[in-house]
Amino acid sequence: MGRANQALKQVLETYGISQNKLAVALGIDRSAVFKWVHDQREPSSETIVQITHVLKALNPSAAKAFVQLYLGNLVDDDQPNKS
Repeated sequence: MGRANQALKQVLETYGISQNKLAVALGIDRSAVFKWVHDQREPSSETIVQITHVLKALNPSAAKAFVQLYLGNLVDDDQPNKS
């Protein structure tokens, strides 16, 4: 399962956001969300940004969790700078 797929599935379950609610908020067919959640298709990078914005509107904590699960500690201040 792709990292975005896993993150999305976990966030929807944890925060009680239905696939249909996310799809309606994104203005897409629910089958697209179903395919992401069931690892049949990976959302594009542009779609991941849209998902994050929609999650933020629905539940800011869900958006933060999605980004954290998807990106991990990529922007953690405790990580050494590799410049």
